[in-house]
Amino acid sequence: MKKFVIFGNPVVHSKSPQMQNAGFKYLKFDAIYEKFHLEDGKELKNEFIKNSFLGANITVPHKEAAFLQADEVVGIAKEIKAVNTYILKDDKVFAYNTDAPGFIKAIESFGKIKKVLVLGAGGTSKAICLALKEKNIDTVVLNRSKNRLDFFIENGIKTYSWEEFEELENIPTFDLVVNSTSAGLKDDLLPASKEILEKVLRKSSFTFDCIYGKITPFLALAEKLDNLTKDGEDMLLYQGVLAFELFTNTKADEILIETMRKGLKEKYLS
Repeated sequence: MKKFVIFGNPVVHSKSPQMQNAGFKYLKFDAIYEKFHLEDGKELKNEFIKNSFLGANITVPHKEAAFLQADEVVGIAKEIKAVNTYILKDDKVFAYNTDAPGFIKAIESFGKIKKVLVLGAGGTSKAICLALKEKNIDTVVLNRSKNRLDFFIENGIKTYSWEEFEELENIPTFDLVVNSTSAGLKDDLLPASKEILEKVLRKSSFTFDCIYGKITPFLALAEKLDNLTKDGEDMLLYQGVLAFELFTNTKADEILIETMRKGLKEKYLS
């Protein structure tokens, strides 16, 4: 039986196993997909090889560490410098980023988007911002500090620290505000100060949280301020379908996609 896994910290909340296993069952593909709680991201590739995994997904906070350890990086992941999928091929670890196209597919339901504010500056933010840039959508990154903003500046994406943003005389209007951080995943934190978020969300129309399966404090605040909200389930689904295609070397049809979507609703028995 072929073995696949999702690495993360935390990873207990992940719905990827039931989604991927539903796909395997549908295809009659002899494989199992499980969770792997990994504390030290520097050990990711070692654990991948040691456990004879043929493929893996990588979630927070290990996407950038996974990029650095891969033997070959493919496609837009080279620019993002963060990956969420590993494939073992010819005794080499190939790395991909399916978050970027998965996010674009997930926000299609919002309609025409012209200007986006992305909260956070980690691997998921990098994927989202380069995907938006590729679509010629005006994108701004807001992060607590200036420490992690060099990547975005180098890629021609406007950035602000919280302090810089608070000093603006006129807060820009954004069609869509995206939380790419883990704030609200296992706590009641917001991805930026409440004061900043209220100013932004009063003028925006849509909000998206990459966290899925719950109404985060961020989404709850956005709903109060009359935004149309969406959690990260569709992003998870579409990035997962793209990863599944790499795992199985199979092009997903609509039936397979809907089978994987139904899998997301099932309870995972660890």
